Amino acid sequence: MKSKLSFTSDYLEGAYPTILKRLLETNFVKSVGYGLDEFSESARKKIREACDCPKAAVYFLNGGTQTNAVVIDSILKSYQGVVATDIGHISIHEAGAIEFGGHKVLNLPNNYGKISAIEIKSYIENFQQDDNHDHMVEPAMVYISQPTEYGTLYSLKELKAINKVCRNYNLTLYLDGARLAYALACPKNNVSLKDIAELCDVFYIGGTKCGAFLGEAVVIPNPDLIPHFFKIMKQHGALLAKGRLLGIQFDELFTNDLYFKIGHSAIVAANELRNIFKDCGYKLAFDSPTNQIFVILNNKVKENLSAEVEFSFWEKFDDNHTIVRFATSWATNIDDVDKFDKILRKFA
Repeated sequence: MKSKLSFTSDYLEGAYPTILKRLLETNFVKSVGYGLDEFSESARKKIREACDCPKAAVYFLNGGTQTNAVVIDSILKSYQGVVATDIGHISIHEAGAIEFGGHKVLNLPNNYGKISAIEIKSYIENFQQDDNHDHMVEPAMVYISQPTEYGTLYSLKELKAINKVCRNYNLTLYLDGARLAYALACPKNNVSLKDIAELCDVFYIGGTKCGAFLGEAVVIPNPDLIPHFFKIMKQHGALLAKGRLLGIQFDELFTNDLYFKIGHSAIVAANELRNIFKDCGYKLAFDSPTNQIFVILNNKVKENLSAEVEFSFWEKFDDNHTIVRFATSWATNIDDVDKFDKILRKFA
């Protein structure tokens, strides 16, 4: 059976080769459980150094939805909610996980995936000035992601402005870094891991979509913010007994700056795909400089192309066109990009 080219997502492959090698090398080493092993401790030390945040608490969880649900529930009180864009991952693609945990997601309109400090400030002030605010869910956290669901990036200026609003109104700032490696590798990015550690109260470093089999590293720059996060993880069923599986992977990702390099090939491949689409006369839905490409396709072209290439539906553009997403990853083969070029030109 002939296999299709696939640009569906950035977690289709297994793990970066050196991670596989390290897992095999350590397979028969006996270690304690629950992330208290020597590999996880080594990974924590390297992550703290990379963030220039020596006192940070670092925990390893299995996946992005689990991480978001545990972090948000660990911070918010029962009557509080989290502010996010209307296309944020917690707003759309987590099957109501945050609401299931008892907290409302308070959606604001997105601007190419982003939310602005001005919009957050206006929302909070309107809430406070409402005479009925005691009967309403209180906004107590701001959720953003870097890069966004649209593959766009927050600039350092934008992140600082959001931080300032959060400080002024006593809001926790939480950054979802599921695809953070691709943001850090993007030439248009000017936000470092150190900046994120300085400006965000909690964030996580994505592994699942960035070279690991699975796993996300939660970083809490001030450990006193959530003093019993270990127990909260346990309550949520998020504490992996064989925590070494996560620790080993992140220890490898943060050896020799691999995490900062691993996204480069994905950015190169994504830029090639953008150029191919433009050269064939197709219009990009918007500019997304990281590893996700959003393109407007005629529905007939979409149907024909899907016979040879796998990609993701994103949203309806009009009655005759659809916005679809192509995603590259650390493992995207440039030969597949060349093959796609030849396939697309049949429909140009």
